Amino acid sequence: MSDAIFNLDAEVRTDLGKGASRRLRREDKVPAILYGADKEPVSLTLAHNKVLQAQEFEAFYSHVLVLDIAGEKVEAVVKDMQRHPFKPKVTHIDFLRVDKNKELTTSVPLHFINEESADSIKVHGGHAEHHMNDVEVTCLPKNLPEFIEVDLTDVELGQTLHLSDLTLPKGVTSVELAKGEDHDLAVVTVKTAKGPSVAEEEVESSEEDAAKE
Repeated sequence: MSDAIFNLDAEVRTDLGKGASRRLRREDKVPAILYGADKEPVSLTLAHNKVLQAQEFEAFYSHVLVLDIAGEKVEAVVKDMQRHPFKPKVTHIDFLRVDKNKELTTSVPLHFINEESADSIKVHGGHAEHHMNDVEVTCLPKNLPEFIEVDLTDVELGQTLHLSDLTLPKGVTSVELAKGEDHDLAVVTVKTAKGPSVAEEEVESSEEDAAKE
């Protein structure tokens, strides 16, 4: 993945308002705002084709980006992105400034692994019901993970994994868990699927074969 994906040129814009934003979009540009780090918000403009290319990568949403604003390099993360309801167009972006010495709070995607090979699913016919697709975390910018893995290898039929079951990288804490034990939200449950499991089908098949003999 090219580092260029996470380096975007931006221009300061002074022409504000809905009308100005519509004109920018017609010019294939994306209006944006940069705020945070105890500094005044700055209205920006970015090239739409660069943004569209970058947002195709999942890491774009959980990676510290570098905005080049008139020669000044500013580190930031994407806090919000608005899209056209049916066209492949980004209509607005909110960026949050990053201070390398201060913790930031943002959402990180979850990657569910070994789902198809888990015995509870492959053998016993269960299916994974995902309750969350990302998790909100707090950490220093240098510790921000691109994603967090949720391993379903040993998850049994009927079992639910919660936030407390996740292995978070060093220096990363869950925002919800920090609120208390009653915020230990469910992440994924392996539920019993309708119909016989693979093992049951094999037993039934063996019984049918024996009956024919």
